Amino acid sequence: MTESFIDGTSVPSAQQYDNIDPATGRSIGAVARGGADEIDRAVTAARRVFGAWRKTAPAQRSDALGAIADVIDGHRERLALLECEDTGKPLSQARTDIAVAARYFRFYAHAIDSYYGQTIPLTEDLHVYTRREPLGVTGHIIAWNYPMQLLARAVAPAIAAGNTVVLKPADETPRTAVEFARLAVEVGLPAGIVNVVTGIGAEAGGALAAHPGVDAIGFVGSTRVGSEIAHAAADRVVPVVLELGGKSPQIVFADADLPRAADFITRAILQNAGQTCSAGSRLLVETTVHDELLELVLDRFRQVSIGPGIADRDLGPLISRRQQQRVTDLVSGDATGEILCGGAPPQDQELGDGAYFAPTVIDGVDPASPIAQQEIFGPVLTVNRFHDEQEALALANGTEYGLLAALWTRDLSRAHRLAADVVAGQVYVNTYGAGGGVELPFGGFKKSGYGREKGYEALDAVTATKTVVVAL
Repeated sequence: MTESFIDGTSVPSAQQYDNIDPATGRSIGAVARGGADEIDRAVTAARRVFGAWRKTAPAQRSDALGAIADVIDGHRERLALLECEDTGKPLSQARTDIAVAARYFRFYAHAIDSYYGQTIPLTEDLHVYTRREPLGVTGHIIAWNYPMQLLARAVAPAIAAGNTVVLKPADETPRTAVEFARLAVEVGLPAGIVNVVTGIGAEAGGALAAHPGVDAIGFVGSTRVGSEIAHAAADRVVPVVLELGGKSPQIVFADADLPRAADFITRAILQNAGQTCSAGSRLLVETTVHDELLELVLDRFRQVSIGPGIADRDLGPLISRRQQQRVTDLVSGDATGEILCGGAPPQDQELGDGAYFAPTVIDGVDPASPIAQQEIFGPVLTVNRFHDEQEALALANGTEYGLLAALWTRDLSRAHRLAADVVAGQVYVNTYGAGGGVELPFGGFKKSGYGREKGYEALDAVTATKTVVVAL
């Protein structure tokens, strides 16, 4: 049984639901279906300890985060196995996620030591300075595609800055969050600083977003739910950071290193079975190299091995049968474009019980069609040609999202010129980071959300500036 972890102890709920293994369709175990009561209990615990935690020295908080990073590393294999089973992702990718989670806590353990206010030279008889102060109790609702990474990038800067936290993990992937909270207390983090409430998003997540004791909200997930979270935050006039969907373009010019581009294009859409907000899901390629690049990509797609996460193949299942059906409906229901490979669940009988979908390339799609406009969240790459920079730019900016983009060209003048004009929160040139490192501010434009996570900007999101003016 996976239960909520509140104020340093496991908390059951009156109702439960099954945690389904997406590789087999079978239950891994029961999960406590927390709701408004558990959220209220968690917020109360976080509020009780906030006053003491915010007054701890940055060095003390730094030590606590360092200890958390060490315990994550020490339990890396167990956490990776839980992540692999919950999400279906290949075990090696789960191991990477755990390593990156530890890195978040190490980064913010160091960053908080040098997170300063400013002095402002106003007049000779006034001493003016600013302080960055924690917001209070921060609520975080995270998605199911990278549970430990998303947890770490939310919790680490929040507690480093002196906030206390209530975290709602995704319905489908609750176990690593609960295990993390337990381990953090075991290595000395005071009870109540990090609280985890398991449950259904509309119930526990909705209660967290609307709770009057929550001082800020962070959300990672769909644009539709993000809009609802933003409304709840606006009703209470609290800040919110939204990291939502993406439809990120890979823009390949004729002078690019095509084999290198093909390698990155393949990884950027097949990693985590394409279930990544920053997946490079649109390939925009200059007409003169369209056929050559597409053959390189197809050759890599044809070599992809598929299987359960524990088997550590190249591609695991989607998160659920529901998601598999959604991807199937989007691909089969769109008459535009030519399906060059994939296009349906694999026919292998051994995979029949899981939520798998074959690696798919669709060429010549209508840029206005649903398959080219909507976030698919599956291993599906759409392809369009362009003739010049302006057409490439129009295609790249032609969706309601603006999260990531990549430019593949040896012409650095072109790269800088287009990097300024592409509407995206991160732009890569001759590489692709699917969100990039811990140090790089991450977030989007348009319906990809607002606010920034990662890097020093994440500390700005969980603190407020206080200006102090002293007459001398």
